[in-house]
Amino acid sequence: MGKFVMKKTPSGGFNFSLFAANREKIAVSSQIYTTKSACKNGMESIGKHATKCVAEDRIEDQTLKAPVKKTCPKFEVYYDKAGLYRYRLIASNGESIAMSEEGYKSKSGVMNGIKSVATNAVGAEIVDETVEK
Repeated sequence: MGKFVMKKTPSGGFNFSLFAANREKIAVSSQIYTTKSACKNGMESIGKHATKCVAEDRIEDQTLKAPVKKTCPKFEVYYDKAGLYRYRLIASNGESIAMSEEGYKSKSGVMNGIKSVATNAVGAEIVDETVEK
């Protein structure tokens, strides 16, 4: 089972990272949330959307010459500026809610990353690092 870690940003907002069971960071939030509850809602939607996308093959490969468009929610696979594969998870409303933090050298690597998000986000523990200790 995975783990979400929620942090406060320097601007006072909130964001999160998703870690796999092996403690590897596999996704980060694509946006800064203004409230803690909105950030938690974002984390919850990752599992719901990612699982649906993998089960229904809603993965839009934008690295192809003629990508097949998929409806939202969906994962988008694309090249970053360094020529590495990355993914982003697009919610039902068309907004990006999570993305890979690092690029992958191969398409099979990015596809494994997507599957890992779908597996690890469902029922993931939430660690709130915004709370003063």
